[in-house]
Amino acid sequence: MKSINRRSVLLAGLGAAGAGALAACGGDDSGTKALVSPSGTAVAATEKKRTSTGRTHRLTLTAAPAVIDLGGGVMPRTWAFDGRTPGKEVRLSVGDTLAAELSNQLPDKTTTSIHWHGIALRNDMDGVPPLTQTSVRAGSTFAYRFTADAPGTYFFHPHVGVQLDRGLYAPLIVEDPKEPLAYDDEWVVLLDDWVDGVTGTPDEVFAELKHGMGAMSGHTDTAGTPRPSSSMGGHDTGDMGGMDMGQASSPPASAAAPSGDMPMKFMLMGATSKLLGGDAGDVKYPHHLINGRVATDPDVYAGKPGKKVRLRIINAGSDTAYRVALGDHKLTITHTDGFPVRHQEVDALLIGMGERYDVLVTLGDGVFPLVALAEGKRASGLALVRTGSGSAPSATVRPSELNGMIMTAPQLRTADGARLASAKTDVTHRIKLTGGMEKYNWSINGRPFDMADPQANPILIQEGQRVRLDFVNGTDMWHPMHLHGHTYQLGSSGPRKDTTIVLPGTKTSVFFDADNPGQWMLHCHNAYHGEAGMMANVAYRA
Repeated sequence: MKSINRRSVLLAGLGAAGAGALAACGGDDSGTKALVSPSGTAVAATEKKRTSTGRTHRLTLTAAPAVIDLGGGVMPRTWAFDGRTPGKEVRLSVGDTLAAELSNQLPDKTTTSIHWHGIALRNDMDGVPPLTQTSVRAGSTFAYRFTADAPGTYFFHPHVGVQLDRGLYAPLIVEDPKEPLAYDDEWVVLLDDWVDGVTGTPDEVFAELKHGMGAMSGHTDTAGTPRPSSSMGGHDTGDMGGMDMGQASSPPASAAAPSGDMPMKFMLMGATSKLLGGDAGDVKYPHHLINGRVATDPDVYAGKPGKKVRLRIINAGSDTAYRVALGDHKLTITHTDGFPVRHQEVDALLIGMGERYDVLVTLGDGVFPLVALAEGKRASGLALVRTGSGSAPSATVRPSELNGMIMTAPQLRTADGARLASAKTDVTHRIKLTGGMEKYNWSINGRPFDMADPQANPILIQEGQRVRLDFVNGTDMWHPMHLHGHTYQLGSSGPRKDTTIVLPGTKTSVFFDADNPGQWMLHCHNAYHGEAGMMANVAYRA
């Protein structure tokens, strides 16, 4: 628990020192370089360039302890926005200004923030202590204000510790006033893996993980064989094509703790997935939710046969990729991470933590299961689509579509209007994903992120550059890599995204334009990998 306490003390005690750090200089191997301040003139100048409608949406978000009803008699005590999980949807249009006051009513000495995931907003509103702001102390408030200039499906959550794995999240939808899609209705679908208040807390989960596999002896999976090691040959997924017809193996999600120095209450063992290239995840979750409901008491969408519905699917989980399918229906993927792609009809899609997919579906007549299979974990979330008579399927239903044509992001192609303009690459950064389960020492380029000195070892870029990031995964695990404040393109013609899955033993190349000055977090969106140190500062030179 030492690292948790250290971070809590650090964030709570930033004060004036933290404010000074925001304007500090950072260094790299070539010497100290001045960095753009998150609240500096370059950030303000970029914000003024955003087209505004003049409309302002005002709201207060109160983060506080709450007992929430997940259905089926499951009523955990957690932390939530305004007493509900997911929090109330926030919806605005392109060019609108969001003015949101965060009121921190969490327990004494608990700090927090709000990160507006996927939004290319001004840097000092990004909600990332201690990089872009000081953390919000208990009993205090913080006013976020920014203009949303790109339509899409987004969400918001804290960026302090492992608070992402509590109930503090909600959808953020930015509508396009010139929406080109034709459909009859929308359904926002939030996926989440849930532990808080049921079998433990996220801090307890992280404390166990931090002991690492080194605390255990004779560690094997449930079949008695060692956990997978990184034996895959490297290959570049930046321009991967074709359909993935592979089916993921699903060993039991739990087993008796192996002999060793400590029992394993939360650590998941023996969970593997071909789609994810090996290990499926770290954490054993008692529930997987769709729209805040357990599978035995699911959320229900009521519609009419023949109507076309837009599903906005958000993975708000912390350690689980989901394979999503709607029984007896095809899904037409239209967007990922807010940006349009060439329409692709599929049976199912794979969505990692932090990713979002928009799909269109024409509804049949009856009762149909929307299943979010916890990839490799032999568990699932469930919601229902009801358009007519019929009995509800069981909580463990597995529609055949889950093993049909499964879409992953590298197989998609960006829509013509969303493709980056052709340009030479000005700078390339190699982002090696390092660490492992044995010591739980996840990092980037062999260096865990230093919360005491967030400007140390920045990944330096310059405004106006075309930037290439080469994600090189040298670990045994997959990592959903999220870049704040920007969207990148996978390869030369892949989709525009801000979060993408990087499989073990592979290289994924992405490109983006440095058009939003500031200091931006780049990190694994597995909450526990990021908290352990798999984060970096992508910083603009002043």
